Amino acid sequence: MLSNGDYTVGWICAITAELVAARAFFDEQHEQPREVTQNDNNNYVLGKIGPHNVVIAVLPQGECGPSSAATVARDMLHSFPNIRIGLMVGVGGGAPSPKHDIRLGDIVVSSRGDGNGGVLQYDYGKTIQNSSFVETGFLNQPPQSLLTAVNTLEATYEMQGHQLDSDVEMALKNIKRRKKYCRPHASTDRLFRPSFTHPQNSFATCSQVCSDDLTHLLTRTARDEDENNPMIHYGLIASASTLMEDAIIRDTLAAERNVLCFEREAAGLMNHFPCLVIRGICHYSDTHKNEDWEGFAAMMAAAYAKDLLRQIPPKKLEAETRIGELLSDVLNKLSTTEANVETVTSRLKRQEDFEILNWLTPFDYGPQHSDFLKRRQQGTGNWLLDSPNFQTWLNTDKQTLFCPGIPGAGKTILTSVVIDHLGSRFPKGSNVGIAYLYCNFRRQHEQTIEHFLASLLKQLVQELSSIPEGVKRLYDHHMHKFTRPSCTELSETLLSVLSDSKIYTRTFIIIDAVDECSKLVGCQKQLLSEVFRLRKGTRTNLFATSRFSDEIAERFDGAQCMKIHATEGDLATYLNEQMKQQPDVFDRDIRDDAVSKIVAAADGMFLLAQLHMNTLIGLPTKGDVKNALRNLAKGQDGLDETYKLAMQRIEGQGVGYRDLAIKILSWIVQAVRPLSTLELRHALAVRPSTNRLDHDFIPAVGILQSVCTGLVTVDEESEVIRLVHYTTQEYFERTWLTWFPDAHKDLAIVCVTYLSFDIFESGVCQTDDELKRRYQEYPLFDYAAMYWAYHAEKLLDSPLEVVDFLECKTKVRASGQVIMDHNSEFRWHKLSSQITGLHLAAYFGVEKAIVQLLLAKDGVDINATNDEGWTPLLYAVSNRNEEIVQLLLANDGVDINAKDGDGWSPLLWAARHGDVVVARLLLSKDGIDVEPEDNDGKTPLSHAAMRGHEEIVELLKPRAI
Repeated sequence: MLSNGDYTVGWICAITAELVAARAFFDEQHEQPREVTQNDNNNYVLGKIGPHNVVIAVLPQGECGPSSAATVARDMLHSFPNIRIGLMVGVGGGAPSPKHDIRLGDIVVSSRGDGNGGVLQYDYGKTIQNSSFVETGFLNQPPQSLLTAVNTLEATYEMQGHQLDSDVEMALKNIKRRKKYCRPHASTDRLFRPSFTHPQNSFATCSQVCSDDLTHLLTRTARDEDENNPMIHYGLIASASTLMEDAIIRDTLAAERNVLCFEREAAGLMNHFPCLVIRGICHYSDTHKNEDWEGFAAMMAAAYAKDLLRQIPPKKLEAETRIGELLSDVLNKLSTTEANVETVTSRLKRQEDFEILNWLTPFDYGPQHSDFLKRRQQGTGNWLLDSPNFQTWLNTDKQTLFCPGIPGAGKTILTSVVIDHLGSRFPKGSNVGIAYLYCNFRRQHEQTIEHFLASLLKQLVQELSSIPEGVKRLYDHHMHKFTRPSCTELSETLLSVLSDSKIYTRTFIIIDAVDECSKLVGCQKQLLSEVFRLRKGTRTNLFATSRFSDEIAERFDGAQCMKIHATEGDLATYLNEQMKQQPDVFDRDIRDDAVSKIVAAADGMFLLAQLHMNTLIGLPTKGDVKNALRNLAKGQDGLDETYKLAMQRIEGQGVGYRDLAIKILSWIVQAVRPLSTLELRHALAVRPSTNRLDHDFIPAVGILQSVCTGLVTVDEESEVIRLVHYTTQEYFERTWLTWFPDAHKDLAIVCVTYLSFDIFESGVCQTDDELKRRYQEYPLFDYAAMYWAYHAEKLLDSPLEVVDFLECKTKVRASGQVIMDHNSEFRWHKLSSQITGLHLAAYFGVEKAIVQLLLAKDGVDINATNDEGWTPLLYAVSNRNEEIVQLLLANDGVDINAKDGDGWSPLLWAARHGDVVVARLLLSKDGIDVEPEDNDGKTPLSHAAMRGHEEIVELLKPRAI
């Protein structure tokens, strides 16, 4: 007889039908356990599926819900301490939508993506139509081996189809009273319109009181023969303590959160028993419950679970951390973060305070920090915390600790360790302020000096019980004028907060990667000047990291300095943990040799060790590993060679995977800003010359990383997919013409194809909620609208797709609304109202597209105006784009004196900006009005004089006399 320690898979069911279905799929059934821990009230069913020993527990009769599920899971882990993976298998309610054709008998598998962990917890009040719900968070992830198995099985089903219906037929032979578990007739699968509810207080079935009138039913076409039936869906499962019976809320969550299924138990498990949730659909989460499908849905879910377990090799399972240990480790790591989150949440109850904080800056470094901290290998970095220099900095006021290091040394992860240590050392209520910045080369366009100061101010203020009066005054002064505070105003307000001993007795400011702060317009220099000023005038300590740079080092002259490097001990700890994932390849002898050689090759660079490890883990045999160890690239010079080898591995993949990897890298490297995983997945799904998005082409999140051979990573908290390191970006900035020379063309075409989808034919959204839904349903819409022109402008010729997009007025206006939404200034100009493609091309400065539009067979109205009277020429002048101004002025039909709604002509705009070149171009045209007056009676000369534009004054003065 097996001992409790021999069971590695925990399987939880909520109802009897689910337990019957699970037992039917056992390959072997074992005896009851001889003993369980004290106070364990569970009853267990033990057996074997494939090579795995499985323990099944069911919730007590009539006690469904998250708290009961949590209790069962807790007791199971105590009695069976060696459980490595968990499954929650049973029935649930479907959330059919235009995106997801979910039907009774289908299966929904919890899958992370779109910024979530696979299970959404929410609070749900009443159980009748039109009640309300409150989202309370996304829950923990299942173990990695389960996620990998899901991807593998999904690919198998895509290629070969599934045999789950046949598996169910075989398993039914194990059930004596099997009628309840057979597939019901298709006519009983009825989906009612959301507005039509089952009569309240009626005990009659839907077939008796609801089905006579076919107008209440939604018509669905039969599934094709080449489709899996039942189908397996992968995505978000919503969980609450109360049954979902509201079709309106069901459809809202399906549209806004992409929810596929509703159930009641997973919310109690995911943070106590991280597991995969598998649900067979037995009703549609409305008032029309359908018990006919319960047994069959349970059988389908169990069939999938069995097939899934077959995909996991026993050694892979053994390499997983025991769930009990994992939970203990996670709780210890994140206790400080959770305490801080709780503090922030409790102190921001007042809507006014939240609005002020969000106005300071909507950006939050918290998710980034959490992502970095999770990447720390447990036990590494303690050498820094224990060092005399760090302890002196920690315990003495007004100290600066500067930590330079080579690229890839682990500076950012160590910064997150320092921040986490400070949070533990100075918990809430200690009157010690902590604020931090992670500088990022990909965010230089948004990480201005104003952004940095506003972020520091926000972090310090949000920890307080109330917003300081100085911050409120700053908000009141600017908010209603749609203006932003200057650097000086933010600095003075920040200084006033730090100087008030009633607010903070000490403050710590941490800045990571100073070298990645932009040098344009002196941002880097200003940031250091400001924090040095704060440190000098208040009890503030500063911690900063950077690459080695003489210029930056000079700014820290006189400060304590510690060089950052990856110690041999930390590298060995990391490498040994990674090699445990493949014990069959990395046995004791080869592991010691590999650690020794990688540590030597890394030469203090965590990044290089990680890249080498990624390469070795992908090798199938010990011999391949030994060969690779003989040729490890070394030190900083080895990074380029390592990246080159990674690209060669990509090119050696099958055509489909190779092309996908090149597309992924093209987007990540050349995109103007970092992309979320959902944005990138939509971009990759766009196909040429299509008018809608085919969701079948959206790749799974897991494949985005796997095909790129370790060059990209996903920050799960911030939902961003990025290159693994700054040096990777630098490598591709030098070599992208070798690896993906058509990147900008490809990105431009994808953007305008996306913007040309039929769904945007409706044009401008009429409400903020409608626009919000558009962003949610089409996540690439924002990026495509803002940056298609950036990519198009880098091409020698504008692709036909660009011109086709610009010739569609309604889609152009839909795109223009995004620009208006990004910039409050353009709310005054109503950019999206009545604009044409020529307006948009002139605004962005896409010269080649303008030429093609002007030469078009049907022509364009070069003087077209929007509701505020803006012409393409006015946009070009106001944006100070001299080339576009010159191009438009070359057209004889252009109106050089056209005025916008405020009475501003092109010359008035040029005078206001002090743009001498544009002013000369305008004055060279016959018919120019030199003294036009705006609605306030001011002329170009008076505007130039008021703003001190002396050259413009000298240019206009002789003509104005």
